[in-house]
Amino acid sequence: MLAATATPEISVIAPLWNETQNVKPLVEQVFAALRHERRSIELILVDDASTDGTWERILEAQQADPRVRPIRHSRNSGQSAALWTGFSASRGNTIATLDGDLQNDPADFPRMLAALGSADLVCGVRTKRMDSALRRFSSKVARWARKAVLGVDFRDSGCNLRVLKRAVLQTLFPFDGLHRFMPILAQGAGVVVIEMPVAHRPRTAGLSKYGVWNRLG
Repeated sequence: MLAATATPEISVIAPLWNETQNVKPLVEQVFAALRHERRSIELILVDDASTDGTWERILEAQQADPRVRPIRHSRNSGQSAALWTGFSASRGNTIATLDGDLQNDPADFPRMLAALGSADLVCGVRTKRMDSALRRFSSKVARWARKAVLGVDFRDSGCNLRVLKRAVLQTLFPFDGLHRFMPILAQGAGVVVIEMPVAHRPRTAGLSKYGVWNRLG
C-alpha cells in the first residue's frame, strides 16, 4: 500500500453521483496517467449523495491507496457544489478536475499540466464529442446563450477536464453552474486562460444526468 503524503502538491478532484462502476477504473486511470509526475498527488472523490454503491466503492479505493480522499455530501447538491467542496478540501498548489463518468481521459493531464508554464488555467476542448445528439445540441445552445448574454466565448466551457493554479480559486465563488462559468469568471478577473484539445470517450457505465435546461445555468 502506498503511503499518504501530508501536503500534496497536486490535487485532482472528481465529483461523482451514482457512478458505482466507474469509481475503480477512474482511480486507476488517474494514477496511471500521472505515474511519471514527480510531485505528490491527492485524488479527491466527492460523492454527491449517491443512492447506489458509489460511496462504498470510494471507501474501497481509499483502502487500496491512501492518496484517495473521500468526501460525501449528506444531500444531492449538484455538480458545481461537489466541485466547490473539492476545491475547499484541496491542498495542492496545482489543481486538476475531471468528470467521474470516465468520458474525460486522464491521459491528457500531463500535457495540460505542462501548459501551466504559460497560463493560469488550462481548459480542455472536446474535439470529437462522444455524446448523444441531445447533449451535443444542448451544449451548442448553452454556448450561444452565454455568448449572447456575456459577450464572451469559449469553445467548450462545459468540458470539466481542467488544470489550474491555486490562485485562480480566488477569482471564483460558489453558485449553481460554476463548473460551466469557470473560464469566463477567471478570464474576467485577469487570469490567463488557454484552451487545449483533449480526448472524449463514450460513456460505458451509468446514466447521463444532464440535458438542455440544466446546461443553460
